Amino acid sequence: MRTSIIIPALNEADSLEAVLQGLSNADVHEIILVDGGSSDDTVKIARDFGAHVLIEPRKGYGFACEAGLKHASGDVLVFMDADGANEPQQLPELIQPLVTRKADLVLGSRLAGTITRGAMPWHQRSGNWFSARLIHSLYGCPLTDLSPFRAVNRARLLGLVIEDKTYGWPTEMLVKAILQGWHIEEIPVNYYPRAGGKSKISGTLRGTFYATWHIMKVILSNRMR
Repeated sequence: MRTSIIIPALNEADSLEAVLQGLSNADVHEIILVDGGSSDDTVKIARDFGAHVLIEPRKGYGFACEAGLKHASGDVLVFMDADGANEPQQLPELIQPLVTRKADLVLGSRLAGTITRGAMPWHQRSGNWFSARLIHSLYGCPLTDLSPFRAVNRARLLGLVIEDKTYGWPTEMLVKAILQGWHIEEIPVNYYPRAGGKSKISGTLRGTFYATWHIMKVILSNRMR
C-alpha cells in the first residue's frame, strides 16, 4: 500500500529540516507539505528536500489538511506536524494496522507512550485527556489521546464530510469515523519538545482557547446530531 505523508506547516523553518531528514529513509510514496503562508524558509526547505509543496491561502489547520487530502494519491495517509515533536521512525508501527486491514484509522497516542519532560504543558495534557474521556463517554470509543499524528485509509477519509476547517478538523474526522463504524486503533508513540519556536496552540492563551473551543464544539455538536 502506498503511503502519503501530509505535513501542514506555518513558519516551521526551525524544525522542518529535521522532520524531513527523519523521513528520508521511510518507505513512502510522497511527502506533501501544505504551507499556510509562511514568511520564513519553510517552503524553500521543503522544496530543497524534494517534498511536494502546496500553498493554501485560506487560514485554518483544517484547510491545510483538506488540501493535502485532495492532492494525495497514496492508499494510506499519514498526518503529522512539522514541529519535530513526533518520531518519523515510528511510521511503520503507525501504518501496520492499515496495511494488514485491521484498522481504518490509527492514532499515535502520546499519553499512552513516552512524553519527554517539557514536551507537553499541563494544560495540553489535561485537555487531551479530558477530550478523550468525553469521546469515550459520548461515543463509546475508548481513547487516550486526540493525537494529530495519525494514519488513515484514504478512500474512507474521502467519504467523510468534515465541516470544521480549524483545529477541530482532526477531532471531527475521529468522531465521524466512530459514528460510521470504522475500526480505530491506538499505538503508543514517543513525544518530544518541539524543535524550535513556540507552539501556535499550547504556546499561547489565545491559541489554547481557540483550539479548545473548536474541539469541544465538534465533539458535542456531532453527538447531538
